[in-house]
Amino acid sequence: MRLFRLLKILHIAFKFGLDEFVLNHSRLQFLRVTVRTLTFWRNLDKPRGERLRLALEALGPIFVKFGQMLSTRRDLLPHDIADELAKLQDQVPPFSSEVVISSLEKVYGKKLSEIFLKFDEIPEASASVAQVHFAVLHDGTEAAVKILRPNLAPIIMHDVALMDTGAWLAEALWTDGKRLKLRQVVSEFARHLDDELDLMREAANCSQLRRNFLDSPLLFVPEVYWDYCRSSVMVMERVKGTPISHVDTLREQGIDIPQLARVGVEIFFTQVFRDGYFHADMHPGNIFVGATGQYIAVDFGIMGTLSDEDKNYLAQNFLAFFRRDYGRVAQAHVEAGWAPKDTRVDDFESAIRAVCEPIFDKPLKEISFGRVLLQLFQASRQFNVEIQPQLVLLQKTLLNIEGLGRDLDPDLDLWKTAKPFLENWMAEQLGFRGLASRIQKEAPNWAIILPEFPRLIHQAIAENRNHELEKRMTDLVIEEKRQNRLLALIAILLTGLLAWQIFQ
Repeated sequence: MRLFRLLKILHIAFKFGLDEFVLNHSRLQFLRVTVRTLTFWRNLDKPRGERLRLALEALGPIFVKFGQMLSTRRDLLPHDIADELAKLQDQVPPFSSEVVISSLEKVYGKKLSEIFLKFDEIPEASASVAQVHFAVLHDGTEAAVKILRPNLAPIIMHDVALMDTGAWLAEALWTDGKRLKLRQVVSEFARHLDDELDLMREAANCSQLRRNFLDSPLLFVPEVYWDYCRSSVMVMERVKGTPISHVDTLREQGIDIPQLARVGVEIFFTQVFRDGYFHADMHPGNIFVGATGQYIAVDFGIMGTLSDEDKNYLAQNFLAFFRRDYGRVAQAHVEAGWAPKDTRVDDFESAIRAVCEPIFDKPLKEISFGRVLLQLFQASRQFNVEIQPQLVLLQKTLLNIEGLGRDLDPDLDLWKTAKPFLENWMAEQLGFRGLASRIQKEAPNWAIILPEFPRLIHQAIAENRNHELEKRMTDLVIEEKRQNRLLALIAILLTGLLAWQIFQ
């Protein structure tokens, strides 16, 4: 099955002329005319960006998601390609209304009119995994209904299998393959795809994020209507806002765009460091802006989590980076086990400084993060730094946030915006407030343990005494056995001596 899927991928790539991207390389341009001549029957009149988008749509959800991520990196892509790929965020061709209605009636076991008072058969948005329709519940509540695409699981399964095979080959043939833990990365990606195919999980994700930002002026998360949710259908509060990508419209509404960009950075760091729970698919198609300038999030299929250890490590690295303390960045990598223990910290520090120093005090529009990431990758390879699969989603989200910030405000100073937040977070974790917070958190446990302290102390003392007594008894037994062996040896010697005297 993998072979057939691979052949299909190659066929679609060839059909839409994606070989052009390879043949444009300076070393291969001499083949371009030959290939075009031999494949004259192909219709390649459409622009390259449109052909790439159509190919990704034809290949399925995984490739669509890849295109979504690329669409946020306008610093890495030509504008024509970036504009076309941006259509993948919410303009994927929908499936028919007949399929939608039959799927809903099958899931609920009722006629559509019995489920909803009103249902809009024309989808409001269509994405790689599901599409959204507006509806009105029988109590008059406006709702958004998210429905999975039919027959999606087998396609995803085959694509993930191909990715795993490719990762295995890369680890076997490429010197950096094992260091990058490509198969673990694929496994992590597959796990989150499984989450996206179960809308009950997405509903739970939405509910959790809503609790984290309940009454927050930064971010609004819609309410989930649990009575209507199933594994293939999710029903939640309908939200009204302007897509964040429509910057001109937002300006006409009186929204402060630079402030909006700064709030986006604050939301990201709040999710990561305060909650350790973050929206990991924050491309522009999933973010709206309310009339008051409040962010509105949708699509909660992919969420990331971070342990306390991960958060502390990341905060230390970010702060050290913002303070240009490259020695601390290098040392943190070694302490976390990401770099070998025998790594020369001073050499690693110099390599990081050479990459990062030129980008400080520059707005986003003057920074090529693609180049920075490439240089950091080269530096990490030199020092055998291991890629951490659990942070892959965070890395992806960082790319999305950077692309979003670049679109909103190219003059945004990312460092100055993020640094105060991280300093405050570190103070709360490591200072007096952090101590007080941890004491408050552990107080319920102490309330249970404290009354038992006398008994536990007595028990510990008794156990210690018993342990000492057992140790003494063991020592006595050992000593007794030693003495018995000595006495036996003496007896044997005396018997031998007596026998020698008798027979003398």
